[in-house]
Amino acid sequence: MPDFKGSIPALVTPFKNGKVDYEALERLIEWHVDEGSHGIVAVGTTGESPTVSKLEHKDILKRVVEFTAGRLPVIAGTGSNATAQSLDMLQHAESVGADAALIVTPYYNKPNQAGLLSHYQVLHDNSNLPIIIYNIPGRCVIDILPDTMAQMARWPRIIGVKDATGSMERVSQQRAKCGKDFLQLSAEDAAVLGFNAHGGSGCISVTANVAPRLCAEFQEASLAEDLSRARALQDRLLPLHSAVFLEPPAACVKYALSRLGHCTDEVRLPLTPIADETKKALDQAMEAAGLI
Repeated sequence: MPDFKGSIPALVTPFKNGKVDYEALERLIEWHVDEGSHGIVAVGTTGESPTVSKLEHKDILKRVVEFTAGRLPVIAGTGSNATAQSLDMLQHAESVGADAALIVTPYYNKPNQAGLLSHYQVLHDNSNLPIIIYNIPGRCVIDILPDTMAQMARWPRIIGVKDATGSMERVSQQRAKCGKDFLQLSAEDAAVLGFNAHGGSGCISVTANVAPRLCAEFQEASLAEDLSRARALQDRLLPLHSAVFLEPPAACVKYALSRLGHCTDEVRLPLTPIADETKKALDQAMEAAGLI
């Protein structure tokens, strides 16, 4: 099984004239390979999974695996608030050669802890892919509690969590209950220095879309416990960490990538292009990081 650690960009899905821009997608993957990213998440929420069609979603996963060609681990976004739909996407991801799946908690339905266990058990039991759970209470309005996480951590293919709880102590709690080998990846770029210190193993990152080399170097320093270098890189990246969340991250990142010449800033409704003030903040943050 690949090593799912370090800087793992939550890759955007580039669009051009309303369609998926596969040429830009391939260029982005080549760039991430060259810049030292440690993996790729394809068609997560930063990849605008809510607005791509089911056929597009499946085709993007297939193309990302093909373009990556084994040079980086590919984690497929296969979450849904319907277990059957998530299972269909999970089995497709397995069939096209993804290395793992990232599966968000079912949103809107608000299942209880028993429902969460049942949901993930069906997915676990009907695929051979390793599964990383995505726990993001701020968007899904449900939280996988540490005791529930510990139950799932005993299943052989539940290998870790992308944690967006915003709680530093949660990392230590899950480390105690799920074991030291249970993978914990941050969903919060700005907080990952502390997250890793508590026992985390990296970040599924928004910022790494724009600054892949800096984010990879930061993760390598942090995981090597080179605090001085990690802190210096954190200081350099912090304005960008903040700027990419001023508006929906996919829109912010695509604007930044358009400035770098990698893709258009096109997003799909209900997302819209970012405001001029946000563009200015992103430009300033990219200048501070030495990207433009």
